[in-house]
Amino acid sequence: MATHIDYPASMIRAAVLTISDRCSRAEREDLSGPALRTMLKAKLSAEIAAFDIVSDDPDAIAAQLTAWSHPDQKIDLILTTGGTGLAPRDNTPEAAKRVIEREHPGLLELARRRCYDKTPKTYLSRGISGTRNRTLIITLPGSPRGAGEMLEALLDILPHAIETVRGEVTDG
Repeated sequence: MATHIDYPASMIRAAVLTISDRCSRAEREDLSGPALRTMLKAKLSAEIAAFDIVSDDPDAIAAQLTAWSHPDQKIDLILTTGGTGLAPRDNTPEAAKRVIEREHPGLLELARRRCYDKTPKTYLSRGISGTRNRTLIITLPGSPRGAGEMLEALLDILPHAIETVRGEVTDG
């Protein structure tokens, strides 16, 4: 039986996780996380339920994604920023795969396709997406520009995707 969600269907509850060794040690200012939070509020009228910064450690990433995707949190959307590239410490996709129950590669395929005209480097992002419980998890690049462009590329379909994950869409 589906769990009833007791907040308005139009309100998206989101969390943003910045993944960066340097930001987690306060050696560099986090610019991507705040930019994503601002965009979520402005473009989707989302409520920011949580945000945090963790290192590139896969266990730390997986632990935070697991905690935020617990049904008691009632978080619809988790965006991560950072750790999706080719550097040796870029562990976000692997950590997210440990948490995600059902992968949805189409969302990031669409984002990369839509961002290609701005920069072919979009295909260097190994970002993934999928669901855990009733939470959609999307892993975005670490730069403010890359994260913002990828999120912008998905804004038109995210509300429907979230309604579907919630179980609110019955027409298939």
